[in-house]
Amino acid sequence: MRLTLRPGHPHAAALRHPVLACLALGLMLGASPAVLPAGPMPAQAKPGAPAGATTGLSVEQARDAANRILKAVQTRDPNLRYAQFSPELQAISSPAMVAQTMRTQPRLLNWTLLSVRGGLSTTTVEATLETSDGPRDLFMVLNSQGQLAGYHLDLTDAKASLVAADFVRALSSGHFITARSFLSLPLQEELTPAILQTKWQQLQRITGNFQRVLRVIEADRTSETQLVLVNTEFNRVTDNLYVILNTNNEITGVDFPSEPKPPARAEAPAS
Repeated sequence: MRLTLRPGHPHAAALRHPVLACLALGLMLGASPAVLPAGPMPAQAKPGAPAGATTGLSVEQARDAANRILKAVQTRDPNLRYAQFSPELQAISSPAMVAQTMRTQPRLLNWTLLSVRGGLSTTTVEATLETSDGPRDLFMVLNSQGQLAGYHLDLTDAKASLVAADFVRALSSGHFITARSFLSLPLQEELTPAILQTKWQQLQRITGNFQRVLRVIEADRTSETQLVLVNTEFNRVTDNLYVILNTNNEITGVDFPSEPKPPARAEAPAS
């Protein structure tokens, strides 16, 4: 998938670097971040469906499913948490991976469900969480069976460089569900965890296996976007991954190099 830029995009010049080409991870989205209404909304009906017909969950069903999901997080039960994943998320994860992720996250103390917004195939529930690290806002995307199909934590107050670095580290450790959670909700619709996995594997066929993140540079900022360069060492090359975020620190575009810098020459052995 090639990265596409609208004419006149503020970062167009920066992204015309020769290392950027066909292994782009995502599309640059011109849409604003998803804004949920202040109060609950019923699931939307299919065009042409009978009055009152819906394709997703009712508000009550969505709230019940969200409470079950958050209860599993609170009790730190990886098997229950995994069982609540959609089939697409289960295919890219395991209870052991869920347990590993849980060990790195703050404890969930309490929560309050806010808005519920229905779509054609999914329902988004907004919640505010009380955690051992302080309050957080969470958006959960549920499928028509009430299973978790995706999520996004509000990281507006975080540093863009930390968000970008954590995203790359999640990719490198194979935690593609976590990596996807850093993307804006519109971009998550384009990029499933399986697509993220495929793109990361394609990159490593060129660069070799991931080794470490060397440094992270907040390279450019406009009134709408931020450009972060994640300088990453692989076992054959070292190069920058370009991460584009909006003002809410949601990742709206990523570009991987398809023509990375060639491997550096090794020093001659001492005589």
